[in-house]
Amino acid sequence: MKQKVKKNLTARIMFAMVAGIVAGILMIVLRENLISSGNGSIWNSINNLLFADISIEGNERAVGLFYIVGQIFVRALQLVIIPMVFTSIVLAMVRISDSKKLGRISTKTLGFFLLTTVCAIIMASIVGMIALSSGMFTNIQTGLEKGSGQSGANPLMLLVNAMPNNMASAFSNNGGVLAIVVTAVAVGLCINKLGDKVTVFTKLCQEISDIITVFLSFVVNTFGPIAIFCLLTRACASYGISYLRPAISYIGLTTLLLLTILFIGYPLFVKITTGENPIVFFKKISKVALFGFSTSSSAATLPLNMETTTNDLGVKEEIASFVLPLGMTVNMDGTAVMQVIAAIFIAGCSGYTMGPSTLLLIGLLAIVASIGTPAAPGAGAVILFTILSGVGFTNETALVAYSLILAINRPIEMLVTSLNIVGDAACAMAVAKSEDALDEKVYNSISDEETETISTKVPVYAATNLKRK
Repeated sequence: MKQKVKKNLTARIMFAMVAGIVAGILMIVLRENLISSGNGSIWNSINNLLFADISIEGNERAVGLFYIVGQIFVRALQLVIIPMVFTSIVLAMVRISDSKKLGRISTKTLGFFLLTTVCAIIMASIVGMIALSSGMFTNIQTGLEKGSGQSGANPLMLLVNAMPNNMASAFSNNGGVLAIVVTAVAVGLCINKLGDKVTVFTKLCQEISDIITVFLSFVVNTFGPIAIFCLLTRACASYGISYLRPAISYIGLTTLLLLTILFIGYPLFVKITTGENPIVFFKKISKVALFGFSTSSSAATLPLNMETTTNDLGVKEEIASFVLPLGMTVNMDGTAVMQVIAAIFIAGCSGYTMGPSTLLLIGLLAIVASIGTPAAPGAGAVILFTILSGVGFTNETALVAYSLILAINRPIEMLVTSLNIVGDAACAMAVAKSEDALDEKVYNSISDEETETISTKVPVYAATNLKRK
């Protein structure tokens, strides 16, 4: 029965995603036709009724039905981010009673995170420089007004901010998940040291975790597909051709690279580190990737990722509960790729010279900045300004090109999220395999006949018809 529910949810998510994209494309066509025919007021009425962001100034009388549905869903998921991350890591630390094993798992986890991020940045640097040398990123007319972003800051401040100076403020800020991770690790280590002296707090964490599981199951299963349809339709309808055309080279190149890593890079990583069939990995993790693409939030996708990684991929809970929340905070491969390509794109648009030293600095800043990027929609493009300030790309043309990234980066951010969360699951499998904590029977619980059928298809279509033996 549980497996049937999972299959049904996967099918509903895929249907909602396809329907949302189709509806969004139709809305783009309708928008362009109405505006070009001089009926922009009709589109404004449609936009105010369905898609308008009612939180911004000027939309006080708008309805924004799709915006409301999407925001309620995402906020319901964000509601439990802090307690879920805290209790997951604390319980994971408590379950690993062997301090040597705990240190070993931590080292391996951070090592795999760093390995995948560095490989992703190297690929992005090579592809970006080829595009720059070919003239793909030059002479692009934006035609857009300057956007607002975040002022530059020293990326090393994330090390300082990782240690909260106030417990209440740490637990009330979804953007400071790294501080919660550090706090949870410290609390978990202390409980490990005290042993049986601490039982009530451990039980409380377990009970909170159980409540969160029931709450999220209800939210995702009941409202997930409807909200995904609304989110995707609104995301497409919010961007006209005038926004997408100026930087089609950036969008196309970044999308191609992200898809390459998603479809080829991570399955290959799983094959090398675990020896398991990478097609099975992609088949089982695809519903998580689709959910992350729809919500554009690693934090909102964490509950589904944890369930899939433990119940479908066979990673023991003590590993998944430690690796995935940590990965949501520090393992941002997709974000790093986007930031490197975007920085090179802005350099080409604004006339800066890209030498090996500048490229190396961009790569290093991308690693640090991606670690400090909040697991929330749109955060990667905002934090991009930190990298631009670090390498000195701050002239007027660079700022206009940066505003273009802010304006059109939403579709890229959606794909970036999928890459981030799939990377977390792949690293969790690698750590579990090295610790003999990967249940291969669970991972391979799929018929030989179906595996053969899957291998002849494009991997993304393997997200349907999952069958247990």
